[in-house]
Amino acid sequence: MRFRSCPAAVVAVAVVAATIVTALPATAAPLASAAPGTAAAPGDNAASARYLGQTTIPHKFQFEDTTVGGLSGIDRDPRTGDYVLISDDRSSLDPARVYQARLTVDASGVHDVAITGTDTLRQPDGSTYPPLPSPQAVDPEDIRVDPLTGDYWWSQEGNRPWRPTDPQIQPSIQRATRDGAYKSTLPLPANYAFAADSGPRGNRALEAITFDAAGLLLTSIVEGPLLQDGEESTVDHGSQARITVQTRFGHVLSQHVYPLEPLFAAPEPGPWGPDTGVPAILADPLRPGRYLTLERSWVPGADYKVRVYEIDLRGSTDVKDLASTGGVDLEPVRKRLVADLHDFPLPAIDNVEGLTWGPRLPTGERTLVLVSDDNFAAEEFTRFIALAVR
Repeated sequence: MRFRSCPAAVVAVAVVAATIVTALPATAAPLASAAPGTAAAPGDNAASARYLGQTTIPHKFQFEDTTVGGLSGIDRDPRTGDYVLISDDRSSLDPARVYQARLTVDASGVHDVAITGTDTLRQPDGSTYPPLPSPQAVDPEDIRVDPLTGDYWWSQEGNRPWRPTDPQIQPSIQRATRDGAYKSTLPLPANYAFAADSGPRGNRALEAITFDAAGLLLTSIVEGPLLQDGEESTVDHGSQARITVQTRFGHVLSQHVYPLEPLFAAPEPGPWGPDTGVPAILADPLRPGRYLTLERSWVPGADYKVRVYEIDLRGSTDVKDLASTGGVDLEPVRKRLVADLHDFPLPAIDNVEGLTWGPRLPTGERTLVLVSDDNFAAEEFTRFIALAVR
């Protein structure tokens, strides 16, 4: 099922959204491209961040007969000031689900995390999502609260099979009521789909989504490079992911190349290769066309590196009509470093996957709240991190 609305409304939203994308304020200078590890210089109209604090919740914390963990997406609900989180449990431990939580975020960090509710995500027929190897399984990754309706929009990256017995499950962005009931599925660009020699790589597909333009637009990014767009990052070179700007009804307005960083260390030999990509994107409500991205890398033998970047779409090439970006002379989105979590006094760098705006501080600074996915592993953590952005 697709989101239904009258054709006139779709056209009107597309026109307004396209105007927002193309008529951005000329007074805000585009970001300069930044080398890895280069922070924004003070006074240059670019964001920079400082560390406030962190807290964790117990491993395999139990709430209403579910295991709290695998938290891969977070958003602050503007209607309540509370937070909604999505677990990437593929219904292996408990049915696919979201949580509601209350956090205190202030100048001294993040405190008093309380899980206050949970809802099961449901299929169109009202049933829960089954685990793999069912072809109806999902892999939940990110969640956003609809600023217009309060509904939940959530992404799932599907499954590109690596064994003959595994099903192929296409990525999707779904809309659910606040109690998890299915409402609709957003039409996605054709190149977001798994195909034999094209589309996203397995476990590098659609994760990050964000609303911008007051809810008229939904922007997403594929975690890693599409097969047709080139190789993944190595220590010697970065790679290219695709960002897509759509109306809330699915009309694709533009698509852009996001330059992923090279690996921060050489991987040790072993059965598992490195994992690097963008698990979260967050629109800047004050500056149209700008976003924050979360780049998370895991390298065998070197653990995690997590960085937050500010990006600007203005001036970048629209690649929505390009079958492949490999070897093409184009202008990627501009990015610069806002925060490297290694620069902060964290007890460990975790598998951080979720990113949202928190409340504004008395200083006028905005806060960011990040959450890590513990992979339901005893040696990892569900950690909430608070930063101040100026």
